[in-house]
Amino acid sequence: MNTPNAPRTLPTYFISHGGGPWPWMQEEMGQAYAGLAAALADMPRQIGRTPDAILMVSAHWEAPAFTVMGNPKPPMIYDYGGFPEHTYHVRYDAPGSPALARRVQGLIETAGLPAAFDAERGFDHGMFSPMAVMYPKAEVPTVQLSLRQGLDPAEHVALGRALAPLRDENVLIVGSGLSYHNLRHFGPQARDVSKAFDDWLGDTVDAPSAQRVERLLAWSQAPAARIAHPREEHLIPLMVAIGAAGEERGVRVYHEDAFRGGVSVSSYRFGAAAGDA
Repeated sequence: MNTPNAPRTLPTYFISHGGGPWPWMQEEMGQAYAGLAAALADMPRQIGRTPDAILMVSAHWEAPAFTVMGNPKPPMIYDYGGFPEHTYHVRYDAPGSPALARRVQGLIETAGLPAAFDAERGFDHGMFSPMAVMYPKAEVPTVQLSLRQGLDPAEHVALGRALAPLRDENVLIVGSGLSYHNLRHFGPQARDVSKAFDDWLGDTVDAPSAQRVERLLAWSQAPAARIAHPREEHLIPLMVAIGAAGEERGVRVYHEDAFRGGVSVSSYRFGAAAGDA
């Protein structure tokens, strides 16, 4: 799919990727993920053309340095537990891209940030679960990039800024996490606290660029912040997406206020969609 009026510069995204291998559990899940699935499936339309590659920053990979996956045929990493047996045999066989991986490593090093290359790493579910809905044919080469241990927000915003040139090279940058991630405080009991944090996050994303970065660097002071994210690895991919977005406006492209029984969750796009004036 290629839309003639697709923006030259690709947008960036922060997506809520859902729980475990949910795309392969429709029988068990019913309509629980219908809203998220529809939002993810709509992303190719918003982008307006097929990217040459995707750079995915997943909440499920942390390393001492920002580490780039260089495997041309990445294996599957079933980094979840307690799911049906068949979900430990699912496949998402998108190719990797060692050339893109080296390009990403170079951009990070040029920015003065620590970078490493991993020739063996495979795809984790923060990548393959949403990608199975976004690009079900697994035709788009995809490279994963780790978070850096310590999860410093400013460092991850700086990472995003370093990666921004990829947007003009037809590479889609996606931060994959969850806007609310507290598995011990889920369902109806989380309704009020998740809404408080989600409202703050929406206001933050909608703010001018400098203000939203300032607010995100102090995210732990937000309402219900440490209930929404006892550990922030599922929020930090947003910092990368915002850093790469520069001055681009943020738009909420997915929202539910009763996800899995009562949780408010959202996803965001930064930059124009195909067809925007």
